[in-house]
This record gives sequence, C-alpha cells and structure tokens, in this order.
Amino acid sequence: MAFSKILVPGVLGVALLGLLADTAAADGALKLTELSPNGADACFGRVYDAAHLKAHPKQKVARIFFYYGHDPVSRPNEEPTANSDTSYNGFVTTTVRGAKAPEWAGGWCNRESEDDKSGPIHCGMDCDRTLASLKIDDKGRLILSDLQPDIYLDADSEEELGTAEYDKQALGSQDDDFRLDPMPAATCKAEFARIDPLDPALGPPLRERLKPDQAFCYGRDYDASHLGSHPDQLTQSIRVFRGPVELASFASGGDAANWPDGADIAVSVTTRQKSAKVTQTYSCQGEADQWRCAASAKMSDFSCGIAQKEIFLKRGADGTMMLANPNSGLAIVDLCSKAADGKTKSDDKVYRLQPMPQSACAP
Repeated sequence: MAFSKILVPGVLGVALLGLLADTAAADGALKLTELSPNGADACFGRVYDAAHLKAHPKQKVARIFFYYGHDPVSRPNEEPTANSDTSYNGFVTTTVRGAKAPEWAGGWCNRESEDDKSGPIHCGMDCDRTLASLKIDDKGRLILSDLQPDIYLDADSEEELGTAEYDKQALGSQDDDFRLDPMPAATCKAEFARIDPLDPALGPPLRERLKPDQAFCYGRDYDASHLGSHPDQLTQSIRVFRGPVELASFASGGDAANWPDGADIAVSVTTRQKSAKVTQTYSCQGEADQWRCAASAKMSDFSCGIAQKEIFLKRGADGTMMLANPNSGLAIVDLCSKAADGKTKSDDKVYRLQPMPQSACAP
C-alpha cells in the first residue's frame, strides 16, 4: 500500500493539497474561462508515438495530461464530506519512457496581471515553485511551457542526489513547450487513476468505517518471536481507541459534518523496558487518505509543547488499521526528551493493527 509514499516523501503532497484547497476556496474555483469556458472540468493531453520520441531523444515524457478543475487524484477518502466539493486549479501528470505508472503534481493557476482578467496564465506550487505556464492557441490546444525538470523532486534535490542521479530522476531537456489537445474530462480522470490504482482489499475509508458516536479498539501484542527478529523495536503492545471519554469530547464540541476533524483518539503502549502502560491522547483531522493526529495535553501536563508530535492513521487491508510514527510521536519514548527529536530512530515506524473488542482497550 502507498502508506509510506504519503507519510514520507508525500508529506509535501499532502501539505500541497491542503494549501490548494485553501487557495481555491479563497480565490474561487474555475475562473479561467479560456481553459474552461462553461465552468466544467477541462482536460488536455497528448500521447507521443515512437516516431516522435525517436526524433526527440532528450524528451523523456511519453504521455502528458493537464487537468483543470476538481481534484482528479483523490478518491473517497478521509477528508470531511463538507470539503468534498473543493476545487483545485491545475494538475499535470506525465509518464516517462519505460515507466509503468504516471507521476503527478498540482498547483494553483492565475493570470499574471493586476486585473486578473488578461495576460498569460501562471501555475505555481508551494515554496514559490512553478508548475507550468499556460496558453490556448487559435486551434484550442493548450500550450504548456515552463515545466520544471524537478517538478516531482524536492527543491534541493540536485544537491542532495548528485548530478548523475538528479539527471536520471528529473525530466529531460526537451520536456517542455507541449501542445496538448482538448480531451473529454473522463480521459484525464482515467489517466490520473493510473497513478495509485484502487485496492479493493482496503475497503471504505476510516471516516466511513468508524462513526463519530462509535467506540473502537485496534491493537497488537508482539510475541517473543517477533521481538527477537526485531531487536530495534521498543513496542511490546499497542492499542488505538476511542472510548467514553473521547466520544463525550466529540459529542460536546465536535461537528459530525466535518468528521473526523476534531476527533480525539487515545493510544496506549507498553515497551520492553517499561511494562507499565502509558496512554497518550491525540486530536485528529482527515487529510487525503489518512488521519493526521497531533499529540494533545488534555489528559496530562507536559514540560514542552507536544502539538508537533504527530502520528498518522490509515485503513489497512482486510479491516486492519495502519499507524505510522515517522517522527517520534508515540509515547514509547518521553515526548519531551532528546530521544523524541527528529525521525523515529527505532524499529517503531509503522504498525498493522487488528480490530479488537473494546474490553482490550479498557484503561
């Protein structure tokens, strides 16, 4: 499953989606009438044949599509239903020669003029990066230019990867100034669907599986055999749950229309070093296909700010729940200690948790 993709390199993508939503909500959706004269989602694309690619050896892109309108990437996910109609601006997806699946990026598109009614269209990304520049020619084709070679890489990736690896992962020197034909919106949706195909085993998202007024309990106990084969794992047992306290908290101040935003969960852990159970409360919000849950001081006092200590929940196959702990957000260590600084150092980064009876999560 694509859990690590979202939680590690894809954290940037998650933040981008949130920023896109905020930008679109503030600016109003679908206002570039030359891309979408009737306000409908618009699609442009091109698939290059072998003759074209042979004549352009420095062009890596074999397929390219640009979509303007509602998000074509996300499927029914963990974001509240109140946000389900959020419109983003622009999405581009490309498949390079020999690749089995496309890559994609999204940004917000506006005219580069003070009146916002004329001039060229610029599509930006986070960190003041450029997604593309757009123009419609006299035949209704989309001219897509200024496509950056590192569009799918981090901003400082050339320095981190080195020149050879950067050139391997970046787009080619001839991957720009594309002329894309108008296509049905369904064509773009089908192309974006190739990025992360649905896994039927995952079932409905947690937001649908776990109701606002419903208690739940997920967990795992690790036996001696497992711990022996994972000597760097600290966790001996773990429980993730919502019980009477968490249910009452949401009932008094939560908004069911925005579920799971504002939902409290509790996580209890024991470790090899300490058999005594430690329970920590987290406040969650839906984000893409996961719950982002920040540690909360509701149930205890801390000598430091713990709001940046986060864990992530995601549906797993066959009714399981995945918990990711990429940056020392679990109380298997003192959250105010140096051991909790930075990325998780032990083998306690991802857990596959089974549903359990509520009694297994009793205090």
